[in-house]
Amino acid sequence: MRQAVERALAYAVDGAMCGTMNALQWRHRADICSLEELQTYLSACSSLSREEFYRPPPVTGKRENGNWVEWDAPVRSGFPENDIFRARFQAGNRGPSGPTILLLHALMSASDFGYLRVARQLNERGWNTVFPHLPFHYSRRPRGYLNGELAITANLVRNGETLRQGVTELRQLMSMLREGGCTEFGLIGTSFGGWNGALLSFLESDFRFIALIQPIVNIEHAIWENPGSILMRRLLRSRGIAPGESARHAHLSSPLHGTPLCGGDRAIITAGIYDSVSPARELLNLKHRWAGAKLIEVRQGHFGYRALRETLKEIEGFL
Repeated sequence: MRQAVERALAYAVDGAMCGTMNALQWRHRADICSLEELQTYLSACSSLSREEFYRPPPVTGKRENGNWVEWDAPVRSGFPENDIFRARFQAGNRGPSGPTILLLHALMSASDFGYLRVARQLNERGWNTVFPHLPFHYSRRPRGYLNGELAITANLVRNGETLRQGVTELRQLMSMLREGGCTEFGLIGTSFGGWNGALLSFLESDFRFIALIQPIVNIEHAIWENPGSILMRRLLRSRGIAPGESARHAHLSSPLHGTPLCGGDRAIITAGIYDSVSPARELLNLKHRWAGAKLIEVRQGHFGYRALRETLKEIEGFL
């Protein structure tokens, strides 16, 4: 009976959140890339390596204000608010040269309160923490839009560039922290943040651990089977875009198409057994591809707090 109630509650919460995501897609029904635009973009990306696609240029326009640092985004979106990268740094007891954990938030994260509470807990353990605002979220939310509303839409070209923007900025951030004396990193990424974090781990090697909480890993599933993308796929089909088109970008955007440079044995993957957005079977597939990775299964859907709590317990051995 308890499991039945848990499952029903998880499906209800996921259903409500996915319904909201579909409703927001309707606001962007006129903002869809055409089949020709998508094919041109995919052709331009087809010969690029991950290193080329996510190569970070030197930071420009850097500004600091207390715990906050910001600079001009290396990939331009055309939205002024989004084109300023911003991150909050909180130091542990070892100062700027201490090991640093990147906390990467979920898509449409409603509040940073929980993340900052986790940051304080990690600071007490001697780790520095940095909380970046991923593209189109928090301070980067364009006026008139909800938090993260523009990060994933039926404009697949913008989705690809949003991902490139986010990962490239994280590489710039790690380079800046190294200049301050940091030599070791950790990463905790949730959902959209886990997606960005997985791709980052293919490009940067100095992670003591990477913890991915219900990350998006199968892009085709995320578009064509995810319950939060029902309206998106209707809009794509209306433009002649069919399943399989985005697979041409998988070598750059899919966590299933690479392995962490730090080694799979430093990866923790947390799955929700009732999750229909990032299904447990996809994360089990990721575990098998990342030799040595550990998979944790928790009794929740895609949206909930149990997964984060269980993941924090699991990383104790790395701290």
